[in-house]
Amino acid sequence: MAYLVIVMGVSGSGKTLVGNWLGNSTGFEFIDGDDLHPPGNIARMKSGEQLDDTARKPWLAAIVRRAEIAVANGDSLIVACSALKQSYRDQLRSIAVPVYFIFLDGSQPLIETRLKNRKGHFMPSQLLRSQFDDLQSPVGEEGVISVDIDQSVESVCQEALSGLKKLTAE
Repeated sequence: MAYLVIVMGVSGSGKTLVGNWLGNSTGFEFIDGDDLHPPGNIARMKSGEQLDDTARKPWLAAIVRRAEIAVANGDSLIVACSALKQSYRDQLRSIAVPVYFIFLDGSQPLIETRLKNRKGHFMPSQLLRSQFDDLQSPVGEEGVISVDIDQSVESVCQEALSGLKKLTAE
């Protein structure tokens, strides 16, 4: 059975790294949700403007469309997507296959340090506070595992894979 896996968390939590690693480990296609943002959203974020629900709506719809194509072909898909609010996660859950979330959970100081050292990404570190303000923890929602990112990259990836295996076995 095909399913959708969302690697979620605030900017700088390691979604792309973990999602890529999971894709390589499982053989599932991985896409970075950032690549599906409309150009206007990227321009807004580059300029330091946070996105609101209206701006995020077409981006989430694009992720859903991309996931629907994959699962229609019988393929599972892993997507890096912040999925900060429950309403966003509910929109992602609208496809007709199981949807699982791997929440990369970390403190604001830890992630601020990571963002300041990150090169080549459009998301400025000054928007991190707004991401934490918008974050509605998914802990306790069905189909969600939480991974503490204050550990080695290898440990985070292994814990994410182990959690994914538990979720998909249920």
